[in-house]
Order: sequence, then C-alpha cells, then structure tokens
Amino acid sequence: MPRLLEALPLRKPALARGEAALLSLDFSTEEQDQVKVLLAAAADPDAAIHYLVSLKQKHPEAFKRLIQSPAVLRYLIAVASFSRFLSEEVLQNPQWLEEVTAMSRVLTASEYKKRLGKFLKNQPREGQPDARPLALSLALFRRQQILRILLRDVLGLGSLSETTEELSSLADAILHVSYDRIRADLVARHGTPRYVDVHGEVRECGMSVIALGKLGGRELNYSSDIDLMFVYAANGETDGEHPISNKEFYKKVANQYTELLSTYTAEGLCYRVDLRLRPDGSLGEVCISLDGAKTYYQTRARDWELQMLIKARVAAGDPEAGRDLLATVEPLIYSTTLDFSAVEEVSATRERIGEKLAKRRLGKSVFDVKLAPGGIRDVEFLVQCLQRLHGGRVPWLRHGGTMLALSRLSQKDLLSAAEFGRLISAYRFLRNLEHRLQFAEDRQTHTLPTSPRELDLLARKMPTAQLGSAPSGEKLLQELNAHLEAVQEIYERVIHAQRPIYYSLPPAVAPQIEAPEVVEPTSSNLIRFLDERAPALAHAVSRMQLGRGEGAFEHFLEKLMPDSRLLTLLNSDSRLARFTLDIFKHSPYFGEELVRVPELIEEFHQGEEFLQFPEATPGTNAALNFDDISDLRRYFRHQMFRIQAASMCQRLPVFETLHQTSTLADTAIAACYQMAMEDIARLHPPASPSYQPRQQLMVIALGRLGMREFDLASDADLVFVLPDEDHDEHVFWTHVAERIVDLITAYTGSGVMFTVDTRLRPNGSAGALLQSETAYKEYFAKNAEAWEGIAYMKARAVAGDIEHATKFLNELQQVDWRRYGQSGRSKKDLRQMRLRLEKEQGPDHPLKAGHGGFYDIDFSLLFLRLKAGGLFYKVLNTPERVNIIEATGHLERADAEFLLDAATFYRAVDHALRVYSGHAEASLPNSESHLRMLTELVHRWTPEHRNVQPLKTELAKIQNRTREIFERLFTN
Repeated sequence: MPRLLEALPLRKPALARGEAALLSLDFSTEEQDQVKVLLAAAADPDAAIHYLVSLKQKHPEAFKRLIQSPAVLRYLIAVASFSRFLSEEVLQNPQWLEEVTAMSRVLTASEYKKRLGKFLKNQPREGQPDARPLALSLALFRRQQILRILLRDVLGLGSLSETTEELSSLADAILHVSYDRIRADLVARHGTPRYVDVHGEVRECGMSVIALGKLGGRELNYSSDIDLMFVYAANGETDGEHPISNKEFYKKVANQYTELLSTYTAEGLCYRVDLRLRPDGSLGEVCISLDGAKTYYQTRARDWELQMLIKARVAAGDPEAGRDLLATVEPLIYSTTLDFSAVEEVSATRERIGEKLAKRRLGKSVFDVKLAPGGIRDVEFLVQCLQRLHGGRVPWLRHGGTMLALSRLSQKDLLSAAEFGRLISAYRFLRNLEHRLQFAEDRQTHTLPTSPRELDLLARKMPTAQLGSAPSGEKLLQELNAHLEAVQEIYERVIHAQRPIYYSLPPAVAPQIEAPEVVEPTSSNLIRFLDERAPALAHAVSRMQLGRGEGAFEHFLEKLMPDSRLLTLLNSDSRLARFTLDIFKHSPYFGEELVRVPELIEEFHQGEEFLQFPEATPGTNAALNFDDISDLRRYFRHQMFRIQAASMCQRLPVFETLHQTSTLADTAIAACYQMAMEDIARLHPPASPSYQPRQQLMVIALGRLGMREFDLASDADLVFVLPDEDHDEHVFWTHVAERIVDLITAYTGSGVMFTVDTRLRPNGSAGALLQSETAYKEYFAKNAEAWEGIAYMKARAVAGDIEHATKFLNELQQVDWRRYGQSGRSKKDLRQMRLRLEKEQGPDHPLKAGHGGFYDIDFSLLFLRLKAGGLFYKVLNTPERVNIIEATGHLERADAEFLLDAATFYRAVDHALRVYSGHAEASLPNSESHLRMLTELVHRWTPEHRNVQPLKTELAKIQNRTREIFERLFTN
C-alpha cells in the first residue's frame, strides 16, 4: 500500500529560549528549580516562559499567589504550552486555575448542571452594572470547564474516552439549562403547550432535544458542531390568554435555542448547532411532531438517515417523545439478516464524501485527519457498517459510542483481536491528534500544519504513550501513516468479507444445455498464478487442506504479489512454506498477523535460531534497549509471533513455550519500569532533590506470570511494593507504578502487549496501588483472607530491586505459613474456597473452575506445599511443584505422574484455544470443525497415551481422576 503522507523536511526541536526572561521573574532558587523541571517537560517551553512574564506584568499579585502552589504552577505551564485561547482566558481570569477541582475523576452531566446553575446565579442580574447576556455567560462557563478537562487530558489524568465523555456531559448540561430557560420564558408569554391523547385526556406537550453525531455518541470534540433534532409530542395548542399552536410554540423554542447557543460573543460561541440531519434536512421544519417523525422514518428516510440514528439519544428537554421515536425506528436501523445492501450504501456514501473532498482540496497541500482515507470517518463508518449488519441479531452491539462499539464487536468475534487492537489504537491516536489541533485556538479544524516547526510542536503535544519520550514531527508522520494504512487495509478486508459470494464474482455465463452452473472455487485463479510464479509453493498448497484458513491465505498471497522476494523465499524453502501453511490452517489469529505483516515469515527462515529467544535479566533492561514504547510494543508483538509459531510448527513442550512467553512479559515490564522511572523523574521529580531513583520500587508478579506460565492474551497480576526506607518518596514511586501500568496496557499503532490486574494488593481495589513492606506484612499477619495468603505462594519478583523483593517474598511467605500452614486451618479453608469457586465460576469456566478442572490441581499442590512446611522457592511452575512435592514424600508416584499429565493436558488445551483465536476461552468449542482443529493442536503438546481417545472423552477422564485425587487429599 502506498504511503498516505509524504514526509516533510523536518528539523530538530529548537532549544528553549527565554532564559533572560525567566530570570526577570524573580523566582526564589527553589521556585526556579521547580519551574525549570516543569519547563523541561513542557511541550512548548518558550511559550510557557513568555506567558509567565505576561501574567506577572498583568497580574503581579495573582502571579505571586499562583506560583506558590506546585499544582497550580504545573497547570499554568501546561495551559501555556497547549492552548493559546485558554492561555488568553486565564490571563483575564487567573483565579480559574485556583478554582480547578475534582482532577482525579470524571464529572457527570448532573454535576456540570449544578456548576452551571451556581455560575449563573453568581452572574450580575439584568439591570445591574456589568450584567452579561446569557449567551456570553454560557460561553464563559464552557471555557472555564474546558480548562479543567484540558488539564486532565494533557497531564495524563484522564483517558480519551473520559475526555470525550466529559466534553459531552458539559454540552448536555448547557443544552439542558438553556432549554429550560427558553421554554420557561415562552410559557410565561403563551402558556403551556397541551394536547389531547388517544384516551381523550389533556396532557402537557414536551419537546425532546435529540443529539446526533459525536455528541449523540458521547464522544464530543473540544471544538465540534453539535448535531441536534427537535421532536415534540403532539399537535395541539398552548393554554395561555393568547394561545398558539404547539408547532408554532416549539418553532420559537428551537429558533431561540439555536440562536442562543450559536451566538458569537467576546468569549467565542458556545456551540455551532447543525440542524441539517433533521427530517428533510435543510428543507424540513425546524421541529417536527412525534407522529410526523415516525411517518418520515418509516416511509421516506434514506439509508444514511437511518444509519445516523445509531448515535441518537435524548440530550435535553422532555425525554418521552424522543425515546418513543428512537424505540420505533430502532428495528429499521439494524438489519435482521446479513444483507449487504446496508454496507453497500454506506460504502457508496463514504466514496462520495472522498470524491467531494478530493475535488474541494485539489491542489492544496493540506491533510485532513478526519476525512482522509483511513482517518476518523473511516473507522466510524466501519463500526457502523458492522453494527447495522449484526445489530439485528445481537442487540448488545447497539451503542452510539465508537470506542465501546469496537470493544463489543471484538467480544462477539466480529472483529479479530488484532483488528480490534489496530482500530482502537488508530482511533485513539487520530482523536488525540484532532483534539490537539482543535484546542490550540478553539477552532473546528482537522488539518495538519505544514511547517516543520509546527509539526514538531504538535508531536510534543501528543500523549507520551503514543509517540514515546522523544517525539518529533517525523515520528508523528510515521505513526500517522501506519495508523491510516492499518485502517484502510482492515476497512477494505472486513467490509468486503461481509459481501455474499455472488457480489465479488464476475457475471455468470449463461448455462449450456440443462446442466447446473458450476462456480469455480475462488482460489483457482491464485493457484494458477502460483503454478506459473511459484510451482513448489503451489504444490504445497494443493497438498495442504487449509479449510477456514484458505481465505486469509489468499489475502496473504495478494499482499505478496508486489514483493517477489518473499514469494521466491516461500517457493524455494519447503520448510518455510510448510510452517506458513500450518499457521494459516491452525491459527486464524496468527494468520491475520501474517496478512498484516507478511515479513514475519522470515522468522522461519532463520533455521535453529527460530527457537532462540533473547532473555533480559529480570529487573533490568540491560540485555535489550528500546527507543520508546512503540519500539517495545513492536518488539513484543514480533517475539510473541516467534514464540507461538515455534510452539505450533516445531511442537515445543507447552511449559517451555509458557516459560518463553513469561520471559517476554518480564522483558516488557522491565523496559516499561525504566521508561516510567525516567518519565516521572522528569515530570514529577522526587520530593527531595538529593534522592536518587535507582529501581527501589519492587514489582512482583503473581498468578500465571508469577509461576512462569504466562501465555498469549494472559492478564499479568502485578503488585507494587516500596521498601520502608523509601517511604518519604511514596508519591514519586506511586506515579512510577501508575505509569508502568499505563505503558504496558495502552493501545498504540503497534498494538497492545497485555492487560494488567493489580487487585491482588492488600484490600484489593480499595487499597493503595503502592504500599510499603510493613503494610504488606501487617495486612497478611492480621487481616488477609486465606486465599490472599496462598496467592503469594505463586509470586516472584520481575522488576526493580529483585534481590530485595525476593527476600521480602520469603519473609511474607513465612507470615503466611505461621498463620495458615501450622494452624491446620488451610485444609478446610482451601477446600471450601475451591468448592465455592466451582459453584460460582464452574458453569461458565469448566476447564479451569469446573468439576476436576485445573483449579483442583492448583489447590491440591498449594495444600501439599503448605503441608511440606511452606518451603520458599524463587519460582516454581506446575511440573516443578509436582516434582518437589513428590520428592518430599507428600505425593505418591502414580498420583504425581497423573498430575503432570493432567496439568500438561489442561495447559495444552488452554494454549490451543488461545493460539487459534488470539484470546482465552473458558470451554471446548461446540463446532465440530473447530474442535477437530483444536484436537490437532492439543496432540502436538500432550503425551501420546493421552491422544488415543476423542478430546472430550479424554477431558472427562482427566476431570474425574483429578477430582478423585483432590477429594482424597482434602477429606483424609
């Protein structure tokens, strides 16, 4: 695919100027040091310095007060660096920075309504000196609240979804309060609108303000139009002294409402209101009755008008009419069958928009991140296509928010894990980029700057997780290109995959005589192509029955056609061809990875080196160096493919694969630890200037990663512990821990690595993320439940001070042993705990939590280890635990051999499910073809004597024998 953006000539970021100006501010030595640290991390330090000078000149007393608060000083420099229009606003109202509150959470629409009510109450009343028009007050309130939202955004205190939700809630509050005021004024003049219902009763007539587009989906931008539609309940008239029709009344409401929100003031306007999505568009009435709207959508609405209702919701006014309308039209929006007509219509609309955009911008060197191929609009179109096609039979997919809808499509396997990762990552990148373009001047713009200096500055304003710690205009363009290309590629493939087969085939030739028409397999042209260009590969393909992998393999070949080198490689290396076909046959997930990055096949071409994996020393990043988080994520995905492909193609023992995957996760955590420590030291330095961060923070893994049994799509259970002697820097290290989690779990153009669960810390989610050694020991000595104690028997240090952490875990296990192992309570507690898990989780997770599942093995080994004296080991996987317990005389040889087989079987089944789909599954599949494929994979990793009977039969045998051993251990 050609590059979508040509790189511009770029230069390195200019060094911050203005040292003389900084000296003129008369900071104390301590204040100057603090300011320099903040300026070093600022996106635009020059703008920040000159802004500080301007603020001091205009408000010397306020300036002196503001800089005394480290938090407010940080806000001040952030605003100056990111937003010119808000900088000017703060210059006029410096007290706004001191009034910023609730920075740690998202405010709801009702909270914004309360804030707006209080704000308006404190404004000078009409007739008083300095009285303001309502439009001006609303615009001023909007800017004050956007200041707080922007600060949460640029300081990394709020996610993209939180930012768009708050911007939408703020708009909802303004819409609600404005509507109530305008309607109340008109009721005072004309009376209350009323109508007669079907039962002959007189009722009050309300009007719904329906939000569409980004506001409807609760994903509003900083400077968006708001798409609105007005629907009133029924025709009738007002009950005042001089009555008017309900239609006339609400036309007055709608017109005054739109004018109020769109009036340009000295503080800008509140919102540009777009009413063109109403029935009949610009030619239609400004408001419409409920019956009229129903009739329109049932009989006359065009396809795109139904599609835009996916995002519709009632944002203000009386909700009844709007909800009635949306409930009526919902069945029209979503197809009840997988008919391609809806997608075809949407695609045609998308192409028309693209053509108009190209004509409008012909000859102009501007780039629109919203409407460009692969841009924001394409992601939203793709999501809506899939929602319309599948929402009829899966109502759960019906949601107006693009990000949540993407997640739900992935969870229902309508997008693969890889497709979801790339789309959500691209959408977040593009929306963050769009926001930074808009909040600079409060302008509705989506076009990139063209000057190298402005591109560099824009790159520095992007979240660190998306461009790394050394952003540049060049890197910004590279990441943008990668995201645009990924979206385009997925759009074409996913949308085309929905088409019925007849849609893609050439017109059928009229049949000869009476014989039925025979449609040649879709792969025949590709096979003929291979016969000519790569005959050895064609022979290998003809021998391998790819089954469901055939379609993906064809797409892979299409991607190879321009690259004769890779095609020649496949044709000349039979081992390489065999491994590649094996992946497409047995793993749709990794087949998708090869379609995305065909160059990965070269990993197979490295001979025995394919099996090797570079291991970094836990707690350091000495063995491997990464430029930034994107570089690390690419490495992680690359190595994950290498490990899992070796597992499939070379049939490595399953616990060896899990060990390698665990090592890969360790490497990622260690690298993120180093990046996080460097980032936080720059952004939030230690409280004491003399304190030297040297990996004092201890990162401990539990669960599967703790046992070195981590797998593809596993969650990492991590906890963070601080040595008692470093307690004074608790805030600094808390920031580091939070940053580590963010770096590991965030989506970028290179995908996501793995999710992190930190709930195994003392007091779970209610406890502090970072706690001291003493706090841990006291908690486990006095308050911990039995299950919490045994969880730490599967813990090991993975980053930070490894030696100190290992000693700490040894001491913590002794606390557990004294509390549970010696008291005799553990046997009863463990059994009750296991049976409770079976009751609560067994029906949905039979392989793990059901009768005789893996938990039976795990709990048996935990009990026997406690019984053996709770000996401490730095790390033990399941086979090692079995062998040690047998060696200590607490397990018979026959039982030990069976438990080794059973553990291998369970891990092999779980591993096969993950390799096939790219995510964890709770049970065996019902599909016979899927089960057959799964069986072929499982037999690669299990002992021969476990491969004789069908998989389900063997599973039942293992479950029964495992439960028999469990009951014997816990009841004797």
